Amino acid sequence: MPFQTAASFPNRLLAQYSSQLEQQQRMLDRIRGVLPPPLSRHVFHCVKNDKKLLIYTDSAAWASQIRFYNNDLLTAIASTDEPAAESLQIRILADRFDPEKKSIEKPHVPSPENILLIRNHSENIADEELKRALQKLSATLARL
Repeated sequence: MPFQTAASFPNRLLAQYSSQLEQQQRMLDRIRGVLPPPLSRHVFHCVKNDKKLLIYTDSAAWASQIRFYNNDLLTAIASTDEPAAESLQIRILADRFDPEKKSIEKPHVPSPENILLIRNHSENIADEELKRALQKLSATLARL
């Protein structure tokens, strides 16, 4: 009897997951078809959860642009055999790799003279809360 791989056996759970992935891919294709090309490139995933459509994008700027297509997206999803989604929620993927961004930007730290100026200026401020905030800022900048 020849050796059979695990994937060759019937597996209902695997078939169910595969079906869900295919369904989500069809929805994603439909959503991307509604959006103009610059926006469609920033929609990475979509999931329909009860009566809510969740769309995942890579930044808040793109999310705000996608919100303008709220009704169009809900209408496109409603044309399927499934129950219609009543609301749209857009979520942002925090750790999405952007190939155009070659390196991580380093923080712009003021010069040591400016950090010292902030610390010295904070000592002459009467408002205690502002004084503490400026001292904390100068300590953080000095550490960086």
